[in-house]
Amino acid sequence: MISCRFLAKKATNGTVLKRLEQKGAEAYQIIEYLKQQVAFLKEKAILQATLREEKKPQAENIKLKKEIEELKQELIQAEIQNGVKQIPFPSGTLLQANSMVSENVIQSRPITTISSGAKEQIGGGADEKKMEEKIEVKGKKKEKKQQSVAGSADSKPMDVSRLDLRIGCIITARRHPDADFLYVEEVEVGETAPRTVVSGLVNHVPLEQMQNRMVILLCNLKPAKMMGVISQAMGMCACSPEKVEILVPPTGSVPGDKIVSDAFPGEPYKELNPKKIWEQIQPDLYTNDECVATYKGAPFEVKGKGVCRAQTMTNSGIK
Repeated sequence: MISCRFLAKKATNGTVLKRLEQKGAEAYQIIEYLKQQVAFLKEKAILQATLREEKKPQAENIKLKKEIEELKQELIQAEIQNGVKQIPFPSGTLLQANSMVSENVIQSRPITTISSGAKEQIGGGADEKKMEEKIEVKGKKKEKKQQSVAGSADSKPMDVSRLDLRIGCIITARRHPDADFLYVEEVEVGETAPRTVVSGLVNHVPLEQMQNRMVILLCNLKPAKMMGVISQAMGMCACSPEKVEILVPPTGSVPGDKIVSDAFPGEPYKELNPKKIWEQIQPDLYTNDECVATYKGAPFEVKGKGVCRAQTMTNSGIK
């Protein structure tokens, strides 16, 4: 009787454990799906913010032009009130011509004669000078700002050339000791020692397919600890809310080969700050209609060997 009760209780516990495991697996799948949705919404928000930032200089230019036009009209009215004759010149030269006439009129008046008319004329000239200086200062500020932005963009363009993308070969891959949804891989990238990479591919790629596999790594992200294990690079994958595929290097690639784009020449940063650089570049990384990995339409290429691809995913983001 006692043994029967024990067996029945054990069977009940086993059933409960199986249900809990099943519920845990379903909860994990839901969490992964929500993570992907959050990443998608974040990318969309970044793109919208970028578009808003691009529109700001245009609005500032329109406002500045309006202010300059108002100042010009005030200057013309001040000259008319002080008896300066307005000579019709083509647009753009009127202000300069009026200023010259005003200066000549003021210089032709004898300063020693302190009459009321002379005082008014001198006062009007001072107002004109102040207005001209104000317009000139605003113009210089605008020009300086534009030169500064242009110089910054020329010296350090934020494009794919700033990413240290290399071919790697996974030597070994194993489950993370403290996280069932993570792999821990040792990857050869042409350096003296392999790099440790932590990736969340457990639900997308079987463990046996991770062994001795050629991959593409982003090597200049700041190392980050993931569940107690420091990850020294990031594997590049084509991603959608439903599916993830590891990008495939061209045939003949070897660990350490650089991935370049002829349309975006440049040297990678030694280390990226993900919030400032990676998140600006990543929205323009995607596969095209032929599954080729691209940045703004320019393919990921290993010189003399070919382009990098996803296996089946077209028009999908890369991260």
